[in-house]
Amino acid sequence: MVHVLSSRILLRPTDPDRSRAFYGEQLGLPVYREFGTGPERGTVYFLGGGFLEVSGHSATPPSPAVHLWLQVPDAEAAHDELLAKGVEIVRPPLKEPWGLVEMWLTDPDGTRIVLVEVPADHPLRYRPGI
Repeated sequence: MVHVLSSRILLRPTDPDRSRAFYGEQLGLPVYREFGTGPERGTVYFLGGGFLEVSGHSATPPSPAVHLWLQVPDAEAAHDELLAKGVEIVRPPLKEPWGLVEMWLTDPDGTRIVLVEVPADHPLRYRPGI
């Protein structure tokens, strides 16, 4: 068994400055750390229990199979806040058949971001013995 101490998602954007503006200013993700210098410097953002690193540069956008799943306490409030910051919403918050409230947006390279609200009565909130 591999003992994982920490983890992060790595994004290699086509325009690093544009992606840092999106994740840091528009989504408002707090910065965990920054490293390096110049246009391809790295910025690591907090993602709840994980991290998102935006660093380096790619000539091509990421695969459309890559998605970020970010849990938020209130999808409707996140929707209103992001609209006010000029973020283009692909789909507003809707309750899915599986009981989660999901809103979809994309980052500047087209990476799909799913903002998810887990309602109080959803099975994901059930923790036996806690």
